[in-house]
Amino acid sequence: MKIPARRRSKRTEVKVEADCEGDGLARALCRVLDISTHGARLETYTELRSGMTIWLRLPKVGQVIARIVWADDFAAGCQFQTPLAQDAYEVLAPLA
Repeated sequence: MKIPARRRSKRTEVKVEADCEGDGLARALCRVLDISTHGARLETYTELRSGMTIWLRLPKVGQVIARIVWADDFAAGCQFQTPLAQDAYEVLAPLA
């Protein structure tokens, strides 16, 4: 899969269960479908809106603050407020 030029870092496909909350959103389950040090693509069970800020709790990493940059039905892309440290990224997306 070719990575679009606008991406700051490589995304890796994953299937990680997580949860999020924020901007009037009560705690909700979600699944991380791909991740990079700068952001992630989420599958949600609650509708998210572009521009909202969420607190995403990632297993073995903890909570990260992210901004929803696009949302379509029950899928969304988010950008982390602070990029993940390389070791946190590798916990979620181990190198093959």
